[in-house]
Amino acid sequence: MGFPEGIFLPDSVEQEEKIDYSINFIRVMGVIKNIGTYMSMLWVVFSVPDKWRIFRVRLFEEMELVGIKSIPIVALMSAFMGGVIALQTASNMSNPLLPTYTVGYITQSSTILEFSPTIISLILAGKIGSNVASEIGTMRVTEQIDALEIMGVNSLSYLVLPKIMAAIFFFPILVIFSIGLSLIGGWLALLFSGLLSTEDYAYGIRYDFRVFHIVYALTKTVVFGFLIVSISSFYGYYTKGGALDVGRSSTQAVVSSSIAILIANFFLTQMILLS
Repeated sequence: MGFPEGIFLPDSVEQEEKIDYSINFIRVMGVIKNIGTYMSMLWVVFSVPDKWRIFRVRLFEEMELVGIKSIPIVALMSAFMGGVIALQTASNMSNPLLPTYTVGYITQSSTILEFSPTIISLILAGKIGSNVASEIGTMRVTEQIDALEIMGVNSLSYLVLPKIMAAIFFFPILVIFSIGLSLIGGWLALLFSGLLSTEDYAYGIRYDFRVFHIVYALTKTVVFGFLIVSISSFYGYYTKGGALDVGRSSTQAVVSSSIAILIANFFLTQMILLS
């Protein structure tokens, strides 16, 4: 006669719980270790460059890669994003008590407060984040970073600092460009659809306009740009292995940057806009 089924179930369940606890503990410790390594990396990154002439050259090169080459995708996304916001708002304006200029006001506030700084930053996290992580990761696995360190070059300051400064400087320009194109895209969408007149839309854009909202949007953008480039550089710099590991680092950089943007967006909104 065999043992009844389930007689060893309590022990097996307890063992599975211990294994799950151990796995979760290891994951938490890995996250804490990565945060500590990331903070240590930033401490080295923001050291004074050895040669300012080389730093300036690298800075302008990164401005072209980070900023200028991102203009086409920012322009395309912003124009269509503004058009969709305006059309959806106008199509839902069924209440006759609401003034017609409300469409322009909602388009303006939505674009400035959230869509341009946050959505564009998430898009740039995919484009710029993967590019930065793969570039630095390839240099790591091909031992180019080791060669820089052998020559006495601060590799973190040389590679990462110009990218961070270029993002901090150029991301606000991209967001201002995005806001303008979003509002123009909304105007063109309403104009061709015939849902709202140009005068009402323009009045709605000007209605209750606050300069502080622009400051809030640009402040968020600076933080988002810093997070995207620094986190992507972290995953690229500490890549180990070969070409497949470079791809994994790029994926992790995009995911982590996007999560960091969403978390930072929540806290910045709480501290700046709602304080």
